[in-house]
Amino acid sequence: MAQTKYIFVTGGVTSSLGKGIISASLARLLQARGYSVTIQKLDPYINVDPGTLNPYEHGECYVTEDGAETDLDLGHYERFTNNPTSQANNVTTGRIYQSVINKERRGEYLGKTVQIIPHITDEIKRRIKVLGSKGKYDVVITEIGGTVGDIESLPYVESVRQLRWELGATNSLVIHLTLVPYVAAAGELKTKPTQHSVKMLLETGVQPDILVLRTEKSLSPEVKKKVALFCNVDKDSVIESIDVPTIYEVPLVMLKEKLDLTVLRKLNLPSDNEVELSDWINLVDSIKHPKHEVSIALVGKYIELHDAYKSIVEAFIHGGASNSCKVKIKWINSEKIADDNVVSLLGDVHGILVAPGFGHRGIEGKISAIKFARENKVPFFGICLGMQCAVIEFARNVLNMAEANSTEMVVSTPYPVIDLMEDQKDVTDKGGTMRLGAYPCLLNKDSLAYKAYKSEEISERHRHRYEFNNQYIDQFEAAGMKSVGTNPETNLVEVIEIPEHPYFVGVQFHPEYKSTVANPHPLFVAFVKAALKHKTEKCK
Repeated sequence: MAQTKYIFVTGGVTSSLGKGIISASLARLLQARGYSVTIQKLDPYINVDPGTLNPYEHGECYVTEDGAETDLDLGHYERFTNNPTSQANNVTTGRIYQSVINKERRGEYLGKTVQIIPHITDEIKRRIKVLGSKGKYDVVITEIGGTVGDIESLPYVESVRQLRWELGATNSLVIHLTLVPYVAAAGELKTKPTQHSVKMLLETGVQPDILVLRTEKSLSPEVKKKVALFCNVDKDSVIESIDVPTIYEVPLVMLKEKLDLTVLRKLNLPSDNEVELSDWINLVDSIKHPKHEVSIALVGKYIELHDAYKSIVEAFIHGGASNSCKVKIKWINSEKIADDNVVSLLGDVHGILVAPGFGHRGIEGKISAIKFARENKVPFFGICLGMQCAVIEFARNVLNMAEANSTEMVVSTPYPVIDLMEDQKDVTDKGGTMRLGAYPCLLNKDSLAYKAYKSEEISERHRHRYEFNNQYIDQFEAAGMKSVGTNPETNLVEVIEIPEHPYFVGVQFHPEYKSTVANPHPLFVAFVKAALKHKTEKCK
């Protein structure tokens, strides 16, 4: 294509309507018609990235291949499109202002007064266009975080207004996602919030080309016609996005509503290619009509907000579908587990996943859960801190190192089985200073991990500071916990297993980040399979 096309997705009425899912669904449909697509997220908060945010603030922090700590929506983009994202796919107000202020300090503005317009908006536009300038993509979809009318979103909406003029009529379009609430007392769907939201967008100089209406009840032709009339769009550009049981059904709903065809028509792009989504349809069918069901405990300290473990939840859906199995997650707060109640909390599950995290809170509960899994032969999967807790539990209860710990929790522990990496010991800033992004790992051929991956050399994404202390490796190996995966350059332990256990795997990396619809992560597929086997044997 001669020129990259740009699609901007905004939201109105309320937050959490699913702009990321709509963006990802549209991208998947355009891919199915033969176009190369990428998606980026513009976040209006002033943090440079979500890396230092508490998960309760913003949900999970997603990590890309190149080590960028980003918004969780990038996980949706990767899961739907099966294409890796990068630093360029997530832009925050903090990063924008940091860049502009650095330029001002270097004198790059030649003494001019630095202002929102044009300097901040120019930087936003530059960031939006950087993906398209590489010539790799036919279409760049840009999701603007927040809700139209928010003060912090205004510079982004203004940048969209300017870009619409600069790019030309058929080279960009705006999709506005709003809510059409159903008022039970009146027995009606109400379009007024959508009208006000579009009016607010118009006040910024941006006319939406397509409206996607989230609704729990189907929209009648009359409702669509009314919205089109009051919001200055044609009737075919009013798209219904009705609630569905799984987010993976959304692309199929958007296909039925012809969102992709409307977009291609407005961007003056051919739509000759037939959509090929047979694998996607099979996945949705597997999710909605599973043959089996297993209960797996997710043990973590942020379980009140399920989005804190979003990629893990989605990886369970992918891994479950691969086994024709529904994974019913039992959410367990690690602060509420102890040796005296662990049986009542975990006695009925078929697998236990101990989740990643930071800090000492809830650590002892995680260790109790791991001890239960190890001693009772329940399939166990530990991720990052979950793997580290497995090492601590083994040291305490098998190697008789009663005070074993991580120096993250107790600096002066006599048995620092988990310790800070040497190059991290002088770090004081917390943002962006961890071991981040993809690193290689070599697997032992006689391991469960190798059996799952079917490959000796793998690459996985990391987000941590602390590591297995190799000073203790011989003691662990002799007692039955094996290091079965190591970094080839640093010899750091990446994967631990207990061969005498039916399924006991801990990984230092985050496999959940790489699980997609097209490629369910092999460790999640294997873990669900082990849980299903455990359930079958338990029922005998």
